[in-house]
Amino acid sequence: MNYKLISDYLPTGDQPEAIAQLVFGVQNNVKYQTLLGVTGSGKTFTIANVIEKINKPILVLSHNKTLAAQLYGEFKQFFPENAVEYFVSYYDYYQPEAYLPVTDTFIEKDLAINDELERMRLSATSALLSGRKDVIVVSSVSCIYGIGNPKEFEESIITIEKNQYFSRNKFLYRLVENLYSRAVEDKEGNGFIRGTFRVKGDVVDIFLAYADYILRVEYFGDQIEAINRLNPLTLKKEESMDNIRIYPANLFVSHPDTQRKAIEQIEKDLEEEVLEFKNQGKTIEAVRLKERVEYDVEMIRELGYCSGIENYSRYFDQRKSGSRPFCLIDYFPKDFLLIIDESHVTIPQIKAMYGGDRSRKMNLVDFGFRLKAAIDNRPLKFEEFEEIIPQIIFVSATPSVYELEKSEGIVVEQVIRPTGLLDPTIEIRPSLNQIDDLLDEIQFCKEKNERVLVTTLTKRMAEELHKFLENIGILSSYIHSDIDTIERVEILRKLRLGVFDVLIGVNLLKEGLDLPEVALVAIIDADKEGFLRDERSLVQTIGRAARNVNGRVIMYADRITNSMEKTIKETNRRRTIQMDHNLKNGISPKSLNKTVNQIMESTKVADGEKESSYESSMEKDLQYLMAEENSSLYENSSQDLTEKIRKMKKKMEKAAKDLDFISAAKWRDEIKVFEEHLKKRK
Repeated sequence: MNYKLISDYLPTGDQPEAIAQLVFGVQNNVKYQTLLGVTGSGKTFTIANVIEKINKPILVLSHNKTLAAQLYGEFKQFFPENAVEYFVSYYDYYQPEAYLPVTDTFIEKDLAINDELERMRLSATSALLSGRKDVIVVSSVSCIYGIGNPKEFEESIITIEKNQYFSRNKFLYRLVENLYSRAVEDKEGNGFIRGTFRVKGDVVDIFLAYADYILRVEYFGDQIEAINRLNPLTLKKEESMDNIRIYPANLFVSHPDTQRKAIEQIEKDLEEEVLEFKNQGKTIEAVRLKERVEYDVEMIRELGYCSGIENYSRYFDQRKSGSRPFCLIDYFPKDFLLIIDESHVTIPQIKAMYGGDRSRKMNLVDFGFRLKAAIDNRPLKFEEFEEIIPQIIFVSATPSVYELEKSEGIVVEQVIRPTGLLDPTIEIRPSLNQIDDLLDEIQFCKEKNERVLVTTLTKRMAEELHKFLENIGILSSYIHSDIDTIERVEILRKLRLGVFDVLIGVNLLKEGLDLPEVALVAIIDADKEGFLRDERSLVQTIGRAARNVNGRVIMYADRITNSMEKTIKETNRRRTIQMDHNLKNGISPKSLNKTVNQIMESTKVADGEKESSYESSMEKDLQYLMAEENSSLYENSSQDLTEKIRKMKKKMEKAAKDLDFISAAKWRDEIKVFEEHLKKRK
């Protein structure tokens, strides 16, 4: 199936020329191109038109989950009839396995998987292996981390047809091989969740791990009599099928023969590495490694998996030592196109992934917690990443030296906005009494039903300013790296819908956020030269006000830095080009106001967890509620305890993100105590 772009608009301004140049480059096998487009110039729409014309699988890479979610929503709207998928890290909380030699402290791996994000990851890989060419996968840098062998995954696909002779027991055995498990249901029927199956006589129900429906396979003897798609809530038939392909329930699936060979090699390497420790006089490390690996091997033999099985991925993938792991990119055909959004931020992030992972793994290997093969479970090195990408389009308002050098002059500039909107005006005001001045501006915007973004230098400043505004009756929120993925999207949605008027953040407000309701961006401490106030950051930040006809920027500063001067000069250059174009074509600038339905659709990822009826209310509420921590276990009501647990989970997640594994482990242990006490009360 070909791509079919659905839009009420046609390319305008300099979009047609940009589309033509990019398509020409792709069709003529140009490996690197750069789309330099100002904020609000319709870069995503330009890319959507390029995708429609080249008609090949697409990987869109974003540097954070929030922007990936936004891009996913936009591409879903542009290509409703095609396969648009979302692939990001599926952890709500992740504390990696680690060893701290200084304090002789080992931290066990601990995690909380988001079921909806896991489903979307499986949906993405399944779509890529379905044979379709019209697949767009929007991903974070998770796409360079190791996952299962695509060949093993593809060979594990179960294809069934109506009237096919395929014994029920053999079918169930294949499902178990593909890591589906038999549902353990209670009297109310709970327990039948994604990745499980249940059997009632000649009827087999499978809750597919990668889909939002239940597959019912009805038998007559050893013959498949009917294949139906059921609604997971009502169990009513939605569609009858003649055939279907059932994909594995996990990315780390392997054939029994592969598993047997892997175990043999693990045991062989274990023997060698234990002997090596003994020869070095490291008896404790030798015993530790032997006990841990033998336990894991026994688990793999009995269950097909073990905790930390990804550390043995080299054996299951049948790779040589030092070779790169398989990743999402390996699931794409060879002729796909990579779009790197906000490339000036995404590229450095890709480069940094390998080093951080390796330093942690080396401690585990050196002290006998893992085999040396664990080092090969890693993200791609940047050189490996470059090597396996056939063609790239860098997309950025401020491309870095890397993109410009790689593109060798093939830079497509997109300065004109389809709506005729100009770059915002910039005003510099003294930092003295900046908050009082800001309050007046917020009130002015509120009266006109406009939103305000405020950027601060630190998370603490963002949170304190939020509290101050709330105390004086101004509805606000804040957003920074400690906010969970789906909650970030929900916050942005609420800002756009007018649930609150002011959003405060740090550097997360820079790149790509589509917020046409925002008329004012206030930059606190604009003259504090550094990463968050350099030319590139300032250009990106002021761009957040470029989607509104009344867009303006206030820089609170006591001096004009070199970065501020360059930013103002570039902004004025673009405004001149834009005004000339509007005058020549008789265009009057207008804001692109979207309906409530359009806003809800473009932020659909925020609904992901709410759509599932199989998660507890505590887990669903965890992302949105916070409570003050006080008093003892026995003095609090059940409701207080529940909210206290939520608060502690937030602290645990933050500690893990800050690599403070000891604190994270302590919070985890306290949470377990509170949860046990809560169960007894209920």
